[in-house]
Amino acid sequence: MDRVTVVGGGLAGLAAAVALAPRGFAVTVLESRQRLGGRASSFVDPASGQTVDACQHVSMGCCTNFHHLCDVVGVRRLLAPQKTLYFQTPDGRVSRFRSDPWPAPLHLSRALAAAHYLTASDKIRIGYGLARMLAEPPDADPPLREWLTKHRQSGRAIDRFWGVVLTSALNETVDRVGLKYARKVFRDGFVRHRDAFTVHVPTVPLAELYGEELRGWLSGHGVTLRENAGVNRTSRDRKGAGWDVELRDGTTPAADHLILAVPFDRVLPLLPEPVAADAFFARIRGLTPSPITSVHLWYDRPVLTLPHVVLVDCLGQWVFNRGEVAPGEHYLQVVVSAARPLKGVGRDEITRLIAEELANLYPAVRSANVLRTKVVTEHSATFSAVPGVDAFRPPQATPSPGLYLAGDYTATGWPATMEGAVRSGYLAAEAVLSAVGRPARLVQPDL
Repeated sequence: MDRVTVVGGGLAGLAAAVALAPRGFAVTVLESRQRLGGRASSFVDPASGQTVDACQHVSMGCCTNFHHLCDVVGVRRLLAPQKTLYFQTPDGRVSRFRSDPWPAPLHLSRALAAAHYLTASDKIRIGYGLARMLAEPPDADPPLREWLTKHRQSGRAIDRFWGVVLTSALNETVDRVGLKYARKVFRDGFVRHRDAFTVHVPTVPLAELYGEELRGWLSGHGVTLRENAGVNRTSRDRKGAGWDVELRDGTTPAADHLILAVPFDRVLPLLPEPVAADAFFARIRGLTPSPITSVHLWYDRPVLTLPHVVLVDCLGQWVFNRGEVAPGEHYLQVVVSAARPLKGVGRDEITRLIAEELANLYPAVRSANVLRTKVVTEHSATFSAVPGVDAFRPPQATPSPGLYLAGDYTATGWPATMEGAVRSGYLAAEAVLSAVGRPARLVQPDL
């Protein structure tokens, strides 16, 4: 039985393990922390003992591989579809986006037409821009803002439509992204299928979503899961046929196939120097990170009736209403994507800015007491989808026999999302199967 070692217990590594374990491989997952999920993680709030997500993660209906993984391990029921999206401007007005029973791409046309924060001229321009965007070649990737301006998009339309959607979806601003993944977001998320834009929000903390049920599935399929198993480096074994993995505890487990499923900035330090110097791997250095900040606030009374809100012309992009998480404690989380402007801003100031924004949006906040707050910033939350970024994204199969890469930064055709991470794990598993003469298609079809 071939031995597969997966370094990293995030979604990419878990997807590879789940794909290979039932297919006759002895799979070991090495995770440096005492939890699974990678960047999709939770922490225990020391003030209350509550399990809190570091940053709210959601999927969409178009995320077919992520949902397939959840189906396989039995946790899909822990995702709640929210078929209506609520968009709010600083004046308190709210527009609702819900799919009509019309064929795509007409299913959201009435919702767009009713958006209060866009003028009639904006909406006509946006319709024209979407048509031109979808007509572009899939690999066209010029700077997006220049492309939008060239195609008659006003500054208001860019800020209030294109920017609102893409900053949340890509964790990057319109000024920095390329056309390719902007087109991907609108094509796959809003145009191709009526259910593609439906947001699915976990009903439990991520630590539970990737918790005991997942561990039970892995154990039941013979996967060896080792947590608190940090890796120092990897090397070819003496015969040159497999890989040795040197752990921080001094042990060196061996593998016939090694899948590195770690963030892109950790890949090269784990590789032998001659391997890391190869142009195939060295391209990873061209990737740059983009941060996300989440602000957690607990109030002593309900302050928001909607399940979530997408904010327009605000510092935050999303507000998630997690409800009453303990008697007398009502929890909101505000997500600030592409959070570079907050670099160097203290946590107290970030909290003040977000709390003031919420008070301006929701009158109930003004009379509520803030019980406690928490600010969490993931500085390397995603790679930045700059124009031409695919030149820095390696495929999962590498020139080094028995070595594979997985992670949302690899060549998946998707931006840095949970869906991209799962696809990368499935693609790495496909590469392993091809190497042993058992090719199979594991990546799930699009909607």
